[in-house]
Amino acid sequence: MTSSVLRRVARVLTRPDRAGPAAGGTGPVAARTRPVVALLRASHPEPAAAVTTVAGLLAWGVGHRPAGVVAVVLTVAASQLAVGWTNDALDAKRDAVVGRPDKPVATGLVGRRTTALAAAAAALATPAVALTTNPAAAAVATAGLLSALLYDWPLKSSPLSVLPYSVSFGSLPAFIVLALPGVEVPPVWLVTAAALLGAGAHFANVLPDLDDDARTGVRGLPHRLGADGSRTAAIGLLLAATATLVLGPPGPPSPVGLATVTVAVLTPPLLWCGERVTNRARTRSVAAFRAVLIIALIDVILLVTSGPLA
Repeated sequence: MTSSVLRRVARVLTRPDRAGPAAGGTGPVAARTRPVVALLRASHPEPAAAVTTVAGLLAWGVGHRPAGVVAVVLTVAASQLAVGWTNDALDAKRDAVVGRPDKPVATGLVGRRTTALAAAAAALATPAVALTTNPAAAAVATAGLLSALLYDWPLKSSPLSVLPYSVSFGSLPAFIVLALPGVEVPPVWLVTAAALLGAGAHFANVLPDLDDDARTGVRGLPHRLGADGSRTAAIGLLLAATATLVLGPPGPPSPVGLATVTVAVLTPPLLWCGERVTNRARTRSVAAFRAVLIIALIDVILLVTSGPLA
């Protein structure tokens, strides 16, 4: 979800025809700097920063002390780097076929071997940093990383492509809560909501790339459902995440929570009615995509503001 929007922006900002002497330079310093910048770009920095920021805010929201927040942020950042670099190293040939100028490995700005080594280093750093909290939390963080890597290969092109998203997203709050001193079991409702959010994000994230994926033989679950089925799945899963975040915690839901669910439910039809019906296919696509973004934002806010759990 978030990554698809940010990736579109990145495509515009990183086109080769925008680069020049002012951007890259021609001296020895620039020659040393360019591969480093390219490697950073290959890590999917925008979605990585977004997920890491949400993790840090959630850690603060559930009651972590500053040292705990730092441990969470560093662990999640390392796992995000590992997944991003692995993705670009594995997909270099596919990205070259479809002409992705925003992919440094595919365009030759950084080598696949360099990117793969960086991914391995980040993957090894993830459990090492997570162990500064406690073994149980580290095990969950490692499981989330392994699940995400399994999406990169081989599950991206299988009917089970949604499973790693659910597992990895669900493991994020589980890791953060387990990292709290004295907590043995994370709340089921919180993990369930995050897993639903991850599943919805998978369908939304793939939507902009369905045509490119078809050209290169990627056949995950969204590709098998098609654009309409994926939009419906994304909205339905995100609405389920919203309801779980509001209705899941102990006690009756607050008026604000119920109002939030109402807003989330009404968002798709309101956006649909607000679009001009000059092109029915485009109307359906634009309205659904905007609805996904709004509902996902609501879910992230609810997740971050879930409050102390221990």
